[in-house]
Amino acid sequence: MSVVIPMYNEESALPIMSRRLRGVLDALGDRYEVVAVDDGSADRTAEVLRELRADWPELRVVSLRRNSGHQAALLAGLMRASGDYLVSIDADLQDPPEVIPEMLRLAQRDGLHVVYGVRSDRSTDTAFKRGTASAYYRLMRKLAGRHVPAQAGDFRLLSRDVVEVLRELPERTPVLRVVVPWLGFASGEVSYLRAERVAGETKYPLSRMVRLAADSVTSFSAAPLRIATWFGAAGMVVSSVLIVMAFVRYLAGATVPGWASVFVAVLFFGAVQMLFLGLLGEYVGRIYTAIQGRPAYLIAEDSIVAGESLVGRRVAADGADPGRLRQPEQRSVEVSV
Repeated sequence: MSVVIPMYNEESALPIMSRRLRGVLDALGDRYEVVAVDDGSADRTAEVLRELRADWPELRVVSLRRNSGHQAALLAGLMRASGDYLVSIDADLQDPPEVIPEMLRLAQRDGLHVVYGVRSDRSTDTAFKRGTASAYYRLMRKLAGRHVPAQAGDFRLLSRDVVEVLRELPERTPVLRVVVPWLGFASGEVSYLRAERVAGETKYPLSRMVRLAADSVTSFSAAPLRIATWFGAAGMVVSSVLIVMAFVRYLAGATVPGWASVFVAVLFFGAVQMLFLGLLGEYVGRIYTAIQGRPAYLIAEDSIVAGESLVGRRVAADGADPGRLRQPEQRSVEVSV
């Protein structure tokens, strides 16, 4: 098993997180790795991780060169992890690691490829946080379909098959909350109570929540473009009616010159046009980013050394992504040795 933990400025939470997570994983009795992805932290997160690794050989530290965002850091960890099952979890322990064994049992018992951690109680969050989260999931379920589980964040278990499919997707920064359900793999859910943050401050202020919602919509659905089309059609109808009315009044000699109606009409249609020009700009921006071909993240350091084996996988000496080096015969060779 691989446990992927994206983190940014989490030095105060790391000691508690490492104790609880290690206790859970050691009790499983299987080989595992913990892939901690430092997303360009400005505090001592990277140093604390290296200190923890001195006494925890299963801990693997991946440092990004700059802050690339939560989704990019999560994707970096998933693409470099080695396990047959992969669990993503945050370092703040609002999603309890004690649920991981239940996820694994459910996946193995029912042959599931995805197990979502679903928050059954969010009373520890503020009313504003609960309201915005509820609105976000309702919107995603309308745009992407009912297969998007409600109240399921990035705490989930994935099989190796799901990760390999994610690797082949052309998107550089997919929003996994929407993309993973869309893949259609057999899935299940495990409910848990969302706890309070063990230390530090939230890394998802309102601005990032809005950005996540915008990315979720524009990266997955063309529905906003269809809304623009309907608004454009409605505007044409209204304009046609107004033109006919103006022409009739002109023939009747009832027209009165004035600037108010013209001023209001210009403002209204100008606002609508600008709004949807901005919406189209979101899609054009994504096309521009894809054409540039810039990577979503850059690896500055990986604590696994060249040639070291881990969970049946190897990292090449040239630094290639270990996910592309997985070969069935490697596992049998290592077992025989």
